[in-house]
Amino acid sequence: MSRISTMISTTSWFTPKRLLAIFCVINLLNYLDRGAIASNGVNGSRGTCTEGGTCTSGTGIQGDFNLNNFEDGVLSSAFLVGLLVASPIFASLAKSVNPFRLIGVGLSVWTLATLCCGFSFNFWSISVCRMLVGVGEASFISLAAPFIDDNAPAAQKTAWLAIFYMCIPSGYALGYVYGGLVGSHFGWRCAFWVESLLMLPFAILGFFMKPLQLKGFVPGDSKKAPVLETVASGVQDASNSKDESLSLKEEFRDKSSNDRSKSKSATKMLDQFSRFLNDMKVLLLDEVYVVNVLGYAAYNFVIGAYSYWGPKAGYNIYQMTDADLIFGGITIVCGIVGTLAGGFVLDFMTNTLSNAFKLLSMTTFIGAAFCFGAFLFRSMYGFLALFSIGEILVFATQGPVNYVCLRCVKPSLRPLSMAMSTVAIHVFGDVPSSPLVGVLQDSINNWRTTALILTTILFLAA
Repeated sequence: MSRISTMISTTSWFTPKRLLAIFCVINLLNYLDRGAIASNGVNGSRGTCTEGGTCTSGTGIQGDFNLNNFEDGVLSSAFLVGLLVASPIFASLAKSVNPFRLIGVGLSVWTLATLCCGFSFNFWSISVCRMLVGVGEASFISLAAPFIDDNAPAAQKTAWLAIFYMCIPSGYALGYVYGGLVGSHFGWRCAFWVESLLMLPFAILGFFMKPLQLKGFVPGDSKKAPVLETVASGVQDASNSKDESLSLKEEFRDKSSNDRSKSKSATKMLDQFSRFLNDMKVLLLDEVYVVNVLGYAAYNFVIGAYSYWGPKAGYNIYQMTDADLIFGGITIVCGIVGTLAGGFVLDFMTNTLSNAFKLLSMTTFIGAAFCFGAFLFRSMYGFLALFSIGEILVFATQGPVNYVCLRCVKPSLRPLSMAMSTVAIHVFGDVPSSPLVGVLQDSINNWRTTALILTTILFLAA
């Protein structure tokens, strides 16, 4: 029986560099979608009415469905529901189903869900579609990084991961521009349809290209249980009693077969669930993994609040007239530069777990110091200079922190490791950070103090 290769043949068109390029484009499209739904061209605004009775119609999703700010906020994070639920499921299935095919399934769900977003007719329909977008993204998020780690050159593994994760800020930035242009000229529905069309070739690719197997995994058993069928034909003059006897035997045999099949299915499901619980126990008892993920969640808590409240804080503290543009530009540039730099530096140091933790602690601590100092500055230009340096240093953790997630566990646990890391950084990171920082600001009513308190969490992450 031919074995499914774990590495890409160098003579094949599908080389490791092309795999990285394909995964980068897919990751870019994932985050382009997140940026697009937050853009003014797609998200839009509600209609307003003046006291004199003059009303203006709303624009985008918010205007068409007359959403309040809470409902509008739900849309931006609805995908997380699907992502958090489906990530562990896809990671567990990777042990019995070829992971490359799982990515194809996930991207197909993503393609169909974004297409349906364009046909949504109210708040609930688009919310369900956004949750399904998260389900589709879950397979890719859990499995792409292990594939990259398997096929990257030994001396460049962190750099390759950094290039992959660089697509996060790049995708957001492109999403803002793309959503603004397409949404304002052709309507917000068209933005989703184009996204679906762009992802379709990659979904098809997952099914029709030669499947790749992750290291540490045994290819799923492709044998099918033989199904025997009894065909009665041509003996119409046989006795009724014989026919009834045969019918009763076949019915009894079918019932026994169905019972055995149900029993096997139930046993298989219990085995998979038991295996999942055992794998989770191994992860939770791995001190290196737990410490790494806790630090990553603390980092994401701060970055999530920066991205949401940063422009408003900048406007109130420094009277920035273009706070959205300034903070957006800083995040994009520093995100790309910092993410790439972190990966290349770790490879230069020699990519080991010990060196990864040294780099994580050092860059996070120094970056936190620069960001903390930036909010102490009275001058806007002093703030921008220090904050930019701090952001570059903080973003430098992206490659190393994911390298640790992949390398601190045995190969067969890597998909689950990445899946649970994704779940943890959202559940304990960017999802609760925005409302909690909002509550803090409401209680002390001082944006500078709020920003300083928030930034101290980075020292904890270090």
